Amino acid sequence: MTREKKFLTCDGNQAAAHISYMFSEVAAIYPITPSSTMAEYVDEWAASGRKNIFGEPVLVQEMQSEGGAAGAVHGSLQAGALTTTYTASQGLLLMIPNMYKIAGELLPCVFHVSARTIASHALSIFGDHQDVMAARQTGFAMLAEGSVQEVMDLAGVAHLAAIKSRVPFVNFFDGFRTSHEIQKIEMLEGQDLAPLIDRQALADFRARALNPMKPVARGMAENPDHFFQHRESSNAFYDAVPAIVEEYMNEINKITGRHYGLFNYYGAEDADRVIIAMGSVTEAAREAIDYLMANGEKVGLVSVHLYRPFSARHFLAAMPKTAKRIAVLDRTKEPGANGEPLYLDVKDCFYGQEDAPVIVGGRYGLSSKDTTPAQILAVYENLALPMPKNRFTIGIVDDVTFTSLPQKEEIALGGDGMFEAKFYGLGADGTVGANKNSIKIIGDNTGKYCQAYFSYDSKKSGGFTCSHLRFGDHPIRSTYLVNTPNFVACHVQAYLHMYDVTRGLRKNGSFLLNTIWEGEELAKNLSNKVKKYFAQNNITVYYINATQIAQEIGLGNRTNTILQSAFFRITSVIPVELAVEQMKKFIVKSYGKKGEDVVNKNYAAVDRGGEYKQLTVDPAWANLPDDEKMGNNDPAFINEVVRPINAQDGDLLPVSVFKGREDGTWDQGTAYYEKRGVAAFVPEWNAENCIQCNKCAYVCPHASIRPFVLDEQERKEAKFEQLKAVGKMFDGMTFRIQVDVLDCLGCGNCADVCPGKKGEKALTMQPLESQLPQADNWRYCADNVKSKQHLVDIKANVKNSQFATPLFEFSGACSGCGETPYVKLITQLFGDREMVANATGCSSIYSGSVPSTPYTKNEQGHGPAWANSLFEDFCEFGLGMELANEKMRARIVRLFTQAIAGDHTPVDAKVLMQEWIDCMHDADKTKELAPQLEAVINGGAEAGCPVCKELQGLSNYLIKRSQWIIGGDGASYDIGYGGLDHVIASGKDVNILVLDTEVYSNTGGQSSKATPVGAIAKFAASGKRVRKKDLGLMATTYGFVYVAQIAMGADQAQTLKAIREAEAYPGPSLIIAYAPCISHGLRAGMGKSQKEEERAVACGYWHLWRYNPQLEEEGKNPFQFDSKEPKWEDFQDFLKGEVRFSSVAKQYPKEAAELFAAAEENAKWRYRSYQRMAADDWSK
Repeated sequence: MTREKKFLTCDGNQAAAHISYMFSEVAAIYPITPSSTMAEYVDEWAASGRKNIFGEPVLVQEMQSEGGAAGAVHGSLQAGALTTTYTASQGLLLMIPNMYKIAGELLPCVFHVSARTIASHALSIFGDHQDVMAARQTGFAMLAEGSVQEVMDLAGVAHLAAIKSRVPFVNFFDGFRTSHEIQKIEMLEGQDLAPLIDRQALADFRARALNPMKPVARGMAENPDHFFQHRESSNAFYDAVPAIVEEYMNEINKITGRHYGLFNYYGAEDADRVIIAMGSVTEAAREAIDYLMANGEKVGLVSVHLYRPFSARHFLAAMPKTAKRIAVLDRTKEPGANGEPLYLDVKDCFYGQEDAPVIVGGRYGLSSKDTTPAQILAVYENLALPMPKNRFTIGIVDDVTFTSLPQKEEIALGGDGMFEAKFYGLGADGTVGANKNSIKIIGDNTGKYCQAYFSYDSKKSGGFTCSHLRFGDHPIRSTYLVNTPNFVACHVQAYLHMYDVTRGLRKNGSFLLNTIWEGEELAKNLSNKVKKYFAQNNITVYYINATQIAQEIGLGNRTNTILQSAFFRITSVIPVELAVEQMKKFIVKSYGKKGEDVVNKNYAAVDRGGEYKQLTVDPAWANLPDDEKMGNNDPAFINEVVRPINAQDGDLLPVSVFKGREDGTWDQGTAYYEKRGVAAFVPEWNAENCIQCNKCAYVCPHASIRPFVLDEQERKEAKFEQLKAVGKMFDGMTFRIQVDVLDCLGCGNCADVCPGKKGEKALTMQPLESQLPQADNWRYCADNVKSKQHLVDIKANVKNSQFATPLFEFSGACSGCGETPYVKLITQLFGDREMVANATGCSSIYSGSVPSTPYTKNEQGHGPAWANSLFEDFCEFGLGMELANEKMRARIVRLFTQAIAGDHTPVDAKVLMQEWIDCMHDADKTKELAPQLEAVINGGAEAGCPVCKELQGLSNYLIKRSQWIIGGDGASYDIGYGGLDHVIASGKDVNILVLDTEVYSNTGGQSSKATPVGAIAKFAASGKRVRKKDLGLMATTYGFVYVAQIAMGADQAQTLKAIREAEAYPGPSLIIAYAPCISHGLRAGMGKSQKEEERAVACGYWHLWRYNPQLEEEGKNPFQFDSKEPKWEDFQDFLKGEVRFSSVAKQYPKEAAELFAAAEENAKWRYRSYQRMAADDWSK
């Protein structure tokens, strides 16, 4: 009976999860981009009761780290359950110790890896093979796939071969390019693969499991006399792997009709030039080969599937005997080696062979650098040279060490009938989600093949996104970005001036713009470059005001459904009626959990997607002159490096621009130059209603609204409204709240917290266009009005704190972010002497993603020094900074003591030095003494004093530093908790800020030990079943750690007081700050994130308190409970106001009531515990 083909439109991660679920009994998981979604699928399927091949749901356990996940896998395997995990990058490296054990103990399992870059000079979440290459020595077999279809077909081979061979497997594919590429593929099902399991091998695995009925010991310690021999005894198992894998590939070939081997050859039978590669590049290489063969060239490709064990026999059998020149492409870099791993393996296969071909190696595609057919053509051209370049690079211009091959012009090789589209969007506007749905609608409702891929910048929601869609009548092998689209949609009007959105748009193509401009006004606002392109290429231009339509419907800034509807109507890729019907089906699927109201609003958005108009393209535009180039006085680094990267032209930068920055160093304050203007609405200041409280500036996530105080000189050129500044210290000065409309993301928190006068607010949200004149006012204030913070005590109260210039501004955080106001406030209070050790996560991405650095300098050039190490070691990293500081300052003490004892040191210098020694831990005093001491030291050095010469190199340590360690709850409660605990136990003077969003925000909202009971999060698909860890209370048990729990929106003064006290405390401090997150799904929107903090505290969900050990020395209770008696009657309403809770009620109504009751009871239990602590009498 012929097997019926079933098709599925999915990405590589879903394909791997689909297959792995069949063969897994247990999954031990931990989130890491880009592999997290594999574990999320498995968790969701298990929660919904999906059965594996053995007729049961998979048992899923989230662990605290990748190392923990590998340990759990190891234990589960030893106890006899088929167990799987999913990881990438640093996560895979953390598993390596256990991988050696698992392989050494011959335990059959599969680690599915979305291969990703390893952090070196910088972190990158994108794809290459650095991680899997770092694990190639562990004893795991390694199987590679190059497309979504290959993942579906071959992932099962890894599981089947592991069971039969007893050798564990790493099954890997390219992170993002395959893991996140959506393709319409043929699906394999359990009934296809279940018969292939070697049941005897499986039974033997079960029989070998640890069992007290038949006890054995494993994991023994061995001595030199026999360890070596015992290690060699497993060779036979590895020798058998290639044949076993080949056997299972042949079975898959029978099922699918496709041909897979350990190595697959593609190209001319008599090829003289051959490329060897593995991963997604093999798909693009096939396109290049077809092109060259059509032009009579003899070229080919060997795709590697089984990388370990590497079978030279199978490799040589796949290689054409006619090959004279071979290029091996590695998607990794091993500095100092004679070549990259695959290259060395291939060379070894030909070692000693007569008439061996010339073999060269090259690197490509690091960090998902796009690898196109044009780059592959360059490799074949290199092979045709008399002396082919070895150790080359492609896709970059290396003008320093000259490794790069010449770049060739891109050509469209996707094949006839291919339709390509690009969609430019703003992170969280729904563009990406809508396009995922669009490609599934096309894939599921037509016979067409389809592909979707999504590229992003490093900002959170509010960043740049570009969706790349292809569909056609043949399988799509174009594993690279769309460069020659038939259709382009620009969903953000501001992008017209920021990016080259028409680049590559084909002649006679279509262009759709979301804009507030109409007809002639639109034409007037288009640049000459864009108009010229439209006219010269006969582009049909459509426009729609989706922003206004979304506002009218009540969707806020979510324009995605409107624009998706417009796309289907304009392109007619499928009948409009069918598209509308299917869009509405996907709306229920995507938004059903959020309630009927959201569904109906999106239905309305579909219906109004036809309200687009066509812009008349004037043929005369073809002859318009070039746009006038705008000059500026910005630093060369900004113009030559930062701006091209911001304009999505980073691919064009040569290696030489990074000379002097090889170690990853970046200038602070580059975010200042972005001025994106992407908000739809921004605040307008109504001076007559302003009481000068500065609360708006205090809560602003992006430091884009600030109070300015102008003196008489500064007022002369000011052309804007001002108020008389309140306060004696500002006598004769004026006050203004100024909005930076081009950096504001329009969340509206400032307007929400504004108290105003007599019920009239001083801030109201207005369309950006109406406020653009404020850009010049901001520029005047920022560049010409000096800080007046020296006139007030900035630590005294909320109002005063905002006269301090924020040294954290315009970050890439989400609109309405709950985290950044805390980070910003710390820089206002201590930024001029602040050191920051930042955990990897949301806070590191918005704080330090090239090219944007929001940490900046003050007027004296001082500001926070910031660095990121890893996710798991951020506290140890920060402690290391403090230890170095402590050591250097101890050296100053030694040298000062030496100088004081010397006869040649002037008396006044001795007095200064002694004063510094006595007050070295007093920040204000050391600030006062530092310039005086520097003058003394420099003078002494000039006079030839050797002690002063040594002190010159230490002068940066004179001012007491404020050491901050910043991370999220995933880092602090889970993977980095051991380090956090050790660091606070050290007693050192460090300050730890935990930005508690109660989920792993950066990886997409997975559950952490900070997630409260009852909340749905990824990895807790049916609601979390255990209560939140009380990290703060645990820290108080040391008795010498300052601890505080804060929520800015609930009590601004308490937040300021806690941060001030923590920094002043001469020992470790821990501040846990509640931070609403976009992952929570606030029904009121992120423009109410500060209000959400207030509601959380008011209902008893979150509690405010401080624990100050210094009070104990005074005979007082160190625990101060700052929360008022909660209104418990509002607790359930608070939960219902967030989708992370309300969706539990929708999906699991029976469990929800029980979970929500438990959540309230837990909150009350915790509140009572705090009450008891606050009532303790410490006077006795």
